[in-house]
Amino acid sequence: MSEQEIKVPDLGGADEVEVIEITVSVGDSVEAEDSILTVESDKASVELPAPAAGKITKITVKVGDKVKEGDVIGVMSASDDTDSADDSDAGDESSDDKAPEQPEAKSEDSKPAPKKKSGGSRTELVKVPSLDGFDDVPVIEINVAEGDTIGVDDPLVTVESDKATMEIPSPFAGKISKILVKEGDKLSEGKDLLEMTVEEEGDADDESADSDDKSESKSQDRQPEQKTDKQESAPEPQGSTYEPPSPGTKVHAGPAVRKLARELGADLARVKGSGPKSRIIKDDVHAYVKSQLQQSQQGGSVGTGSGIPGVKLPDFSQFGDVEREAMSRMMFATANNMQRSWLNVPHVTQFDDADITEMEAFRKGQKAAGEKRGVKMTPLPFLLKACAAALAELPQFNVALDMDRKEVVRKKYIHIGIAVDTPNGLMVPVIRDVDQKGLWELAAESAELAQKARDKQLKPAEMQGACFTITSLGGIGGTAFTPIVNTPEVAILGVSKAAMKPVWDGKEFQPRLMLPLSLSYDHRAVNGADAARFTNLLTQLLGDIRTLLL
Repeated sequence: MSEQEIKVPDLGGADEVEVIEITVSVGDSVEAEDSILTVESDKASVELPAPAAGKITKITVKVGDKVKEGDVIGVMSASDDTDSADDSDAGDESSDDKAPEQPEAKSEDSKPAPKKKSGGSRTELVKVPSLDGFDDVPVIEINVAEGDTIGVDDPLVTVESDKATMEIPSPFAGKISKILVKEGDKLSEGKDLLEMTVEEEGDADDESADSDDKSESKSQDRQPEQKTDKQESAPEPQGSTYEPPSPGTKVHAGPAVRKLARELGADLARVKGSGPKSRIIKDDVHAYVKSQLQQSQQGGSVGTGSGIPGVKLPDFSQFGDVEREAMSRMMFATANNMQRSWLNVPHVTQFDDADITEMEAFRKGQKAAGEKRGVKMTPLPFLLKACAAALAELPQFNVALDMDRKEVVRKKYIHIGIAVDTPNGLMVPVIRDVDQKGLWELAAESAELAQKARDKQLKPAEMQGACFTITSLGGIGGTAFTPIVNTPEVAILGVSKAAMKPVWDGKEFQPRLMLPLSLSYDHRAVNGADAARFTNLLTQLLGDIRTLLL
């Protein structure tokens, strides 16, 4: 028997991580790769394995300690049999060269290190990259098959979020050896996607050496075991609630799960854990919150307060023939977002008319210039510039409310969302830094984003970060409407169809082209006087577009 320190291996780029569970005790006998303890970063839980078979003689850390790569977490007496076996496997290599290799801990969002092969290729485990904040995105198409040879950035799979369809590209050039997902699976960042063989420069060795190296690579891939909160093998989360917890009830959950519970306002003592040893994982928290929302919408109680009664539908078939079809993901997401905004935001709408007679004459005069540029000048760029100027003049419209912290978040940038009517539902791409762009640039960018929205090619990042939204029904009709604020924004501008109206100029009535404006706002952030100032400023800017240059 020989004494050996147990050290923290490479943590895949993470610095200090917290020890959340110690799975062995002094005196325990362990096999190589048995779990010693579990650590957790903000992204993943990782089990640190025993480097060899033997007996634990000392544990130098405790639950709650922070550790980093190279820290000693314990001491073990390694079995002589194991040492001799390692020496035998080493062949011509010295025993020092074959000291137990520290496996690499891979955090959920880190790219796995290449598994070097003895020949001219290596095996790569391809993981799902960042999905720009989306989780549980379903696979709608597998674009490759096992045995296919592909290049860098070739599409591997196609996924569809609530708002857009995205292709996940290959980070390497090589041959697909194994596909680890199927159509219908839901993907999140860090999940295993497929294995592929990547050719390296240099001479390749014989097939037997290559095969041995593959086995070794796959063995290393499994160590240490990474348990993400959306691990496929985890039991189905329960989401049921307990009776009010008794004093001193201990909750078994990691810091990332506790942080999520705080953000969602979930009482972890009421959440049933589905992880190892009844440990609570993120799926359990999400399931608990979902069950509470469902109870609320069905008229049940949540906590100590009463939920909003749901609407019980009659059997419509008693009145005549009916047909049912499932809501699309986009329709369902939009419905939930609208309901959440309407229930949480005290809406008020301010109405006004803008005289756009001169603006329209100027816009139509740019037709030839637009044809030369390949860009059509619509009224939207003028609305964008006017709204950007109004947001700069009245910054109380460019905020978000943090009611939990009792703070106002004042934004120093001006990004404006434009609502686009598509065959698949309403989508809102975002134009960034509107105040810093000219009319032609805004015309081109808005047309491009609108087309991408209709083609379901918008990326998640292109629909995030708006300070304010413009939604127009001018191409359809109507005189006014009350748009719903897209929270956490605090205002939205609705635009209806322009119409010629008689306007008194002090001496006589003149025919003027009037554009109806409907400004809905969050009355917690904006008062009525400010809303009137905002629409009044818009009418001035649109009435004389030269003021946009001032």
